[in-house]
Amino acid sequence: MSDTGTGTEAEALPREAPPLDDRPRDALAQKARAEAVPPLLPGPGQPPCSGPGGTTAVDTTPEPADSGEAPGLGSFLARAAAGTAVLTVLAAVLGLVRDQAIARYFGASDASDAFLIAWTVPEMAATLLIEDGMALLLVPAFSLALTRRADAEAAPRTDTGEPAPDPVRELVAATLPRLCVLLMAGAALLMAGAPWVVRVLAPGLADPDLAVDCTRLTAVTVLTFGITGYFSAALRAHRSFLPPAGVYVAYNIGIIGMTLALHSVWGVRAAAAGVAVGSLLMILTQLPTLLRLLPLARPRFPRLRKRASRTAPLLGLTVLAPVVLFVVSRQSQVLVERFLASTLPAGAISHLNYAQKVAQMPMVLSLMICTVTFPVVARAMASGQREKARQRVERDLALAGMVVLLGTAVVLGYAPQIIEVLFQRGAFDTADTEATAQVMRVYAAGLLGHCLVGALSRPFFSSGRPTWFPAFAMGTGLLVTMGAGYALTYRFGVSGIATANAVGISTTALLLLMGLGTRVVPIRARAVALSLGRLAGAALVAGAAGWAAAQLVPDAVLSLAAGCVLVPAVFFLTGLALRSPEVVSLLALIRRRFTDGR
Repeated sequence: MSDTGTGTEAEALPREAPPLDDRPRDALAQKARAEAVPPLLPGPGQPPCSGPGGTTAVDTTPEPADSGEAPGLGSFLARAAAGTAVLTVLAAVLGLVRDQAIARYFGASDASDAFLIAWTVPEMAATLLIEDGMALLLVPAFSLALTRRADAEAAPRTDTGEPAPDPVRELVAATLPRLCVLLMAGAALLMAGAPWVVRVLAPGLADPDLAVDCTRLTAVTVLTFGITGYFSAALRAHRSFLPPAGVYVAYNIGIIGMTLALHSVWGVRAAAAGVAVGSLLMILTQLPTLLRLLPLARPRFPRLRKRASRTAPLLGLTVLAPVVLFVVSRQSQVLVERFLASTLPAGAISHLNYAQKVAQMPMVLSLMICTVTFPVVARAMASGQREKARQRVERDLALAGMVVLLGTAVVLGYAPQIIEVLFQRGAFDTADTEATAQVMRVYAAGLLGHCLVGALSRPFFSSGRPTWFPAFAMGTGLLVTMGAGYALTYRFGVSGIATANAVGISTTALLLLMGLGTRVVPIRARAVALSLGRLAGAALVAGAAGWAAAQLVPDAVLSLAAGCVLVPAVFFLTGLALRSPEVVSLLALIRRRFTDGR
C-alpha cells in the first residue's frame, strides 16, 4: 500500500497539505465553525458532553478559531491513522512470521543468541535513526521549512533581487549529504570493530565468532536506516504517512525471504543478511513519493532570502546532542538486558527477545497515534499555539493509554497461549514456551511506561529547541534499570531482568509526565494520571479475568480466541464502572455510528 498511486489513496493523502496558518484568522474561524471535526476522544478529565434525553454523546463543540487547525484536519488525521494502523498491523504480523522462522530453524540456542546480539545494532539504529531520533530532529525542522515556504509563496512579489532558494530544498542540501558521509563512516567503523562490540555487549556468549559475522552483515543498517529515517521525517512533515508506515513491511519481507532461502546454507547468518537486504528495501519503499514531494525544479521565493538559511541550524549540535543522548539512553535498556542475560544459561537472550517483541505489540499500535499527530504538534508549537498543542497531546495520551492497557490485559491473561500459538514448533519446545510466557507477563507491567515515554518525548522536542530534560529522565530510568537488574538477575534470572526493565521505564515515564507541563506543553498532569489510573484498573481486572478463564479451555487456539472476546468486554465494562471518560466516549461513538448506520 502506497500513496504514490492514483484513486482513493492519492486523494486521502494529498501531495502537500496546506499549512495550518496560511489563511487569515477570520477565514479560519468561519470555516472552522462550518466544518469543525470533533475529536475522537475528549482529553483526560474532560467528561463527554450529554446529548438529548440525558444520553452520553461525543463532544462536537468546534475548537476555538484561534487554534489554527485547518478545517478537515481531524478527518485527514483519522484517515492517515487508519492507513498507518493497517500497515503497522501488517508489519507486526510479518514481524511475528520473521520471529517464527528464526525460532523454527534456530530455536532458543547459541545460534539465535549470536544473531540477537548482532541484531542489537539494527535495533539501536532503528530507534536512533528511524523511530525517535531522526523524527524528533527533522519533523520540526521540515515543518518550519514548509511554513517558511508557505509564507514566501503567499507574499507579494515586490523584491526584484536574486531569488532565494526553496527552504525545504535548502534544508535537504545542507543536511542529507553530510548525514550520509557520517553514516557511511559509522557503518565502516562498526564492521572493523565488530569483535570488540560483541565482547562488550555479551562477554559470556558461547559462540562469539558467529556473532561477529552477523554483526558485520547488519552493520550496513547504520547507513540504510539513517536514510530511511531522513526520508520518513520529510514525508511525515509533508503529511504523507503511508510510505513511512510501510518501511517495516519491506524490512520484514527481506529478513523472511533471506532466512527461508539461505538458512540451510548460511545458518543464522542468512537472517543477518536478510536484515541488510530488508533495510535497502525500506529506502526503496519511500523513494518514489519523496521524489514527487521534492521536485527538481527550483521555485522562486523573493521574500524569503534572509530567513531561509536559518532552517538548517535547527539540526545543530545544541539540538542534536540531547536527542541523541535521550535515544541512546532509551535503547541502552536493551543493552543492559542482553549484557546481564549473557551470563545466564543459553537461550536466556532469546527468551527475553521473543517475550519483548510480542509484549510490545500493543505499545507499537498505540504509538502510531502519536506518530501521525506529531507534525501537528510541531506546527502548533512553531506558531505559538500552545493551547492547541495541549489539547492534541492530552487526546493522544488518553487514546494511546487505552490501546496499550487493553493489550496489557490480553498479555497478562493469555501469555502462555500466545507464545504457544506463535512459536511452539520445531526447535522451540514447551520449556521455551513456559519460560518466554513468564517473562512476557513481567514485561507487561512496563508497557504503559514504554508507551508514555514514546508519547511524551515527542512534545518535548516538537519546538526544535534544545531540551535536556528527556535525556535526564531517560538516564535516571536507565540507572534504575541497571541497579535493579544487577540486584534481581542472580536470584530471579530472566524474570528479574524483565522486572528491572519495567521499573526503569516506568520511572522515566513518571518524570516525563511531571516535567512536560512545566517545561513545554502545559498539559494537566494530574488529570492525565487520574485518567490513566482508571484505565490501568480496568486492565488489571480484565487481565485477572483472562488469567482465570484461560485455564478452563485446554486448547491454546480456542482459549486465545475466547480471550480476545472476554478481555475487551471486561476491560470496557470495568472502565464504565470506573467512569473512565475515554471508555465512555469510545462506546458512545460506537453506538452513535451503529445507530446512524441503521
